[in-house]
Amino acid sequence: MDKKLTKPLSKDPYMDSLEMESDEPYNEELEASIRKMLIQLGEDPSREGLRRTPQRVAKAMDFLTSGYTMTVEEAVKDALFEDECEEMVIVKDVEFYSLCEHHMLPFFGRAHVGYLPKNRIVGLSKIARVIDVFARRLQVQERLTTQIANGLMSVLNARGVGVVLEACHFCMVMRGVQKQNSQTVTSAMLGTFRQDPRTRAEFMDLIRRSPY
Repeated sequence: MDKKLTKPLSKDPYMDSLEMESDEPYNEELEASIRKMLIQLGEDPSREGLRRTPQRVAKAMDFLTSGYTMTVEEAVKDALFEDECEEMVIVKDVEFYSLCEHHMLPFFGRAHVGYLPKNRIVGLSKIARVIDVFARRLQVQERLTTQIANGLMSVLNARGVGVVLEACHFCMVMRGVQKQNSQTVTSAMLGTFRQDPRTRAEFMDLIRRSPY
């Protein structure tokens, strides 16, 4: 009978799953810093449960801050199409996740984006990608909202862009005032969305409506 060449599974399925993680590149200097942080927190990074934690955190941080290496143009690529559409286009309830720059704790929520085309429209999935370009950085929600609006305006050359973010901040939930049900809402209105109250009101009404 042929011998199996695969490594036998241990009695701990959790540890087995860690061994199966991919070997994508990561920042080794960041890994070393995280190992030092664990020691300063009073932990032993050599114990079984923490042996690979510095590497995993370094990989996670590389992903969560990957927006620094992305641009709006790269996110949209060739998904801009000439079209005579002049009606409002809205993509709402787009999930986003970011890190607060004050405590590096997560904040997450939903983004609602609308624009008024001017001879060009964009693939709908690219709006979500533009959100990620700016969400995957150390952020404050106010700036994130404005950056998304300005980024879309720059590539679309639209008549107007509106962005509303609704988010929960762990720096308010887990520490500080510890208000678990708090929510922060921010908006950025450009072009016709800022200049015309009727356009702005239509946008706000549409994003509040139930999809069903």
